[in-house]
Amino acid sequence: MLERKTLAILETLRDSREPLGARAVSQELARRGIELNERTVRYHLLHLDQRGLTRLEGRRGRSLTERGLREIEGAMAMDRVGFVNSRIDDLACRSDFDLAGRKGHLVINVTFLPLEQERRAIDAMRPAFDAGFCLSDLVLRAGPGERAGDMEVPAGMVGWGTVCSVTLNAVFLRHGIPVESSFGGLLEIREGKPVRFTEIISYAGSSLDPIEIFIKGKMTSVHAAATEGDGRICASFRLIPASALENATQVREGMVEARLGGMVMLGRPAHPLMEIPAGRDRVGLVVAGGLNPPAAAEEMGIDTFSRAMATLVDYSSLTPFSSLAKRIP
Repeated sequence: MLERKTLAILETLRDSREPLGARAVSQELARRGIELNERTVRYHLLHLDQRGLTRLEGRRGRSLTERGLREIEGAMAMDRVGFVNSRIDDLACRSDFDLAGRKGHLVINVTFLPLEQERRAIDAMRPAFDAGFCLSDLVLRAGPGERAGDMEVPAGMVGWGTVCSVTLNAVFLRHGIPVESSFGGLLEIREGKPVRFTEIISYAGSSLDPIEIFIKGKMTSVHAAATEGDGRICASFRLIPASALENATQVREGMVEARLGGMVMLGRPAHPLMEIPAGRDRVGLVVAGGLNPPAAAEEMGIDTFSRAMATLVDYSSLTPFSSLAKRIP
């Protein structure tokens, strides 16, 4: 376990664009409210060199090694617990999508995949969209070098944006309905109908998005659920006040008209939903994950890299999947 002062030195080197000497590190630490004189910093740096966490770059100073970067990431894991909840709340507040006017920015996930595999990916994703295993069938496509929100698509890749379920939080919030995001999980589909959650990961106790974990862990069977009626898809469980149920029902109807009303299930006050208790004066809410179609592509052998809650894009930049898929050779 790294001491806090040692970790601060590593963080300073990580944040610098060039190697730093002991004096520069000491000055930067002072700006961060940590008092370590140049001599003490030099002592710590020598020990970090011995551990392979930093390396001397001649007179230029020291830089962080790959091992040092991994050490920081591991040491800061506890600091990132609850990051997902914070990210959800931040994006929900930043989204300015106006449901009535159908304009403004909403939240999307972004999936990168090799350009030469795009046609196969489209064929793999289609059944999931047709089955409604997502919040919306609206998507965004960006080619190599183009941008999906604030994310640039790498060379040789194509980026597909799918509407993130956090958009529901944003829309509800703008209509005065507070949403408590509880967990992401795997929802069992049996004979084409959702039955129960089989795996869950709390947002409050995780430093990584649960949906990304399930997809890369090969735990989903979205394609089978869409084509055969039995499988496991990604979904999230949320809670709203029981007093907001009527308003939430009306807002959901408006979302359907805006093509944002895919698999969204509202429970009853104080009653379990998908075998998950809602609690007193609460209503359960289940939303299918926007990454389910890319998950189906991953299951079919497509090399995907997905980022949940990736960025904000304008509603007008989105196109129905079926229309866009026809234009891709």
